[in-house]
Amino acid sequence: MSSTLTSTRGAGGTLSATSPLDATDVGLLIIRVALGLTMASHGTQKLFGWFGGGGVTGTGQFFGASGYPAPKAFAVMAGSSEILGGLGLALGLLTPLAAAAVIGTIINAIAVKWGGGFFIPTGIEYELFIAFSAAGLALTGPGRIAVDHALPFTHDNRLRNGVVSVALGAAAAGLTLLVRN
Repeated sequence: MSSTLTSTRGAGGTLSATSPLDATDVGLLIIRVALGLTMASHGTQKLFGWFGGGGVTGTGQFFGASGYPAPKAFAVMAGSSEILGGLGLALGLLTPLAAAAVIGTIINAIAVKWGGGFFIPTGIEYELFIAFSAAGLALTGPGRIAVDHALPFTHDNRLRNGVVSVALGAAAAGLTLLVRN
């Protein structure tokens, strides 16, 4: 049984398509599912009011009080980004883009909470952990237990795609924050 969780690495340290799964694949799956479902759950709070959330109306009121114009539209964008980005991460589907959606939303959350210190209840350590975890997944890729593993166009240039995706998430957040201020 332990041989199914080990692998041989070929030239360049990459796993071949036929090699058995290794601990890295399983670890990335656990991280992706935990982070992805956490984010998707937060999105359902914003859009549907599930899990004690405010729905679009309540979230829109919060966004309006936080300085966002068209607060209901921003609530829908944030909730949609969290749901789609979170589900993308959980499934390992277009992982760098899913991570970009999460990063963009979380950078805005950090900006709104900024000034409350590092630790809970008013700090930003939770948001920083989410942002850096999403960035890490964008850079490493989802592992082989992922939808991306079946998509041939997702295997090339992982580092470049990850860096571009992290930059895309940060740029989208920056543009949103410019509109906010």
